[in-house]
Amino acid sequence: MKNTANTPAAMRVAPTSRLIAGTSAPPVMEARRWIAGKTFPADRPLINLSQAAPVDAPPLSLREAMADAVRSEGDAHLYGPVLGDPPLRAEIADQWSAAYGGAIAPDDVAVTAGCNQAFCAAITTIAAPGDAVLLPVPWYFNHSMWLDMQGIEAVPLSCDDGLLPKLDAARAALIAANGRIKAIVLVTPNNPTGAEYPADLLSAFYDLADEFGCALIVDETYRDFHSRPGAPHDLFQRPDWRGRLVHLYSFSKVFRLTGHRTGCMIASPERLAQAEKFLDCTTICAPRVGQIAALAGLRTLSNWVGGERLETLARRAALEAAAPQLLPKWRVAGCGAYFAWLIHPFAGSSIDLAPMIVDQCAVLLLPGTMFCPEGDPLGPKSFRMAFANADADGLREALARLAEFAP
Repeated sequence: MKNTANTPAAMRVAPTSRLIAGTSAPPVMEARRWIAGKTFPADRPLINLSQAAPVDAPPLSLREAMADAVRSEGDAHLYGPVLGDPPLRAEIADQWSAAYGGAIAPDDVAVTAGCNQAFCAAITTIAAPGDAVLLPVPWYFNHSMWLDMQGIEAVPLSCDDGLLPKLDAARAALIAANGRIKAIVLVTPNNPTGAEYPADLLSAFYDLADEFGCALIVDETYRDFHSRPGAPHDLFQRPDWRGRLVHLYSFSKVFRLTGHRTGCMIASPERLAQAEKFLDCTTICAPRVGQIAALAGLRTLSNWVGGERLETLARRAALEAAAPQLLPKWRVAGCGAYFAWLIHPFAGSSIDLAPMIVDQCAVLLLPGTMFCPEGDPLGPKSFRMAFANADADGLREALARLAEFAP
């Protein structure tokens, strides 16, 4: 054993996990450093299109329900059941059963501290270090970050020109992996591209997962802003869905509860029993006030949610209409929910151009490199535009400013 008695204290450093040290830094935090300390003129304020999170407060009725709970409900301040409050689990089961035309029971539902925790819990029940998970590229960076931290390989899955994952490429990857791939992850409407995956494509991926014996994780955080009415898929109508499907959802966006960290995971009771171990070791239970708010929102805000959906679709339409006129050399490769995926015409990489766009245009975008594995050719020529907090006029102004950009 090495004698450290005479080693200076500053050199005796506790170890850092090689897995977390090798994981990329949080991209949104990196982007915030590009605007730190900068000031922008009053007639040209910063247009921040970097984060897909509403900054407005929840509707007044929801805030009042939360305030009442804080004032009068002692249970709101205590630990609750690890898998979530029973009334919320039951409401999710009832509403999801009606929406998807399937049979979902309260025991199939776990409430989590946001959808990110639902993803982490799901992966923990499915894969172990040395295993692999299939992620379409561009991918949601927190998904790849969690896999990296767990020693699980993120296997990139290529997408077509419409940014839909390629079924034949997925099959080839599953064959090549020889059983190492334990799950296929799909996000629809997609973060970061906005692409909406057709129901028949989701069905085909379910069949593929079934054929190869892996899980199909479908993250529907942005389901409430889907352009098509009705259920986005029929997977819950499969009689054997509990053996294959893991559904993830977030209340953060739809009810503006980002700081209250409330999401859910729908899977078999057997899988949730395993997830309970993970949840008990992390948050113990999802924040109780967030759960109270989610339940109140589900019971009372359906009309309000419909209005939010229409507003989001109007922003999407405004962007799609204005971009060809204002940015003729750029291409909107994907657009939906809170997102547009833009292909720029410049020779430089998006990771270098993004800070320059802040300085020249007072517009903050995330570069595509933050959503792609190193060396992928799509990342350097792309940007994600998140318009959760920009209305139609704000989006047109952002596009007009980008038209002025000259690297």
